[in-house]
Amino acid sequence: MFLALKLALVPAFLAALTVAGRVRGPSVAGWLAGLPVVAGPIVLLLALERGPAFAAQASAASIAAIAASEAFNFAYAWTCRRSAWPLALTAGMLGWVGVAVSLTHLPAGLMWAVAAGCVAVAVSQSGLPRVTGHVPAARVGLGDLALRMLAGGLLTVAVTTLSASMGATWSGLLSVFPLLGIVLAVSAQRTHGADFVALLMRGMVIGRGSFAAFFAVTATMLPHNGVWLSFACAALVSMAVQGATRRLLRARRPVQALTRELVEPQQID
Repeated sequence: MFLALKLALVPAFLAALTVAGRVRGPSVAGWLAGLPVVAGPIVLLLALERGPAFAAQASAASIAAIAASEAFNFAYAWTCRRSAWPLALTAGMLGWVGVAVSLTHLPAGLMWAVAAGCVAVAVSQSGLPRVTGHVPAARVGLGDLALRMLAGGLLTVAVTTLSASMGATWSGLLSVFPLLGIVLAVSAQRTHGADFVALLMRGMVIGRGSFAAFFAVTATMLPHNGVWLSFACAALVSMAVQGATRRLLRARRPVQALTRELVEPQQID
């Protein structure tokens, strides 16, 4: 059952993000990618398999891991403006690994984790590439969509398998491994170009709020409340924060930079 969940959840979410990118633009797709759709179920499985105390520590580490994810986004977004996707992906992964290792030396505690996440979001918001022109329209076929979904499923299985055998800190960090970021960034650069990637990742910055809120609730509630109550409350708070950040998304979407993604009618209905 858990294996089926791993294989289905991320590919289905990637398909939904592709549709969101086509209909509403890359900023909205990135904003939705900030939801804890990948990390949430991973930490839930950890809570069921290794106990609430372990999952609470992993939750705090997941918030700190926002810094590593933003390091990936920052390095990828700037590198892809001058280089092809293999080099951009290498730069992004080096950024993620470097910051993730640094985070293992961060003092334990929710406040330190929140501080690390806030600093990373502030740096990304001010430092990610800005887009001032029109984003070229592009076509996405079923073949490319299938590759996105397959890559997402395989990466999910690999990361969850690794996280299950590690301590709480690395389990939390690996739960926020940039699965969606890798698949979306590479496919977006190949089919849309660097400006689309920049808008996608700027949308992710806004979406970090709901992610952090989810794990702040689980980190606080799990030691004293049941697993299912903690995760139910976390989901409700996360959705409320996501709704609140929608206004920020609308305010920061540069009208001249957003072009709907075109998909051939015979490929995707």
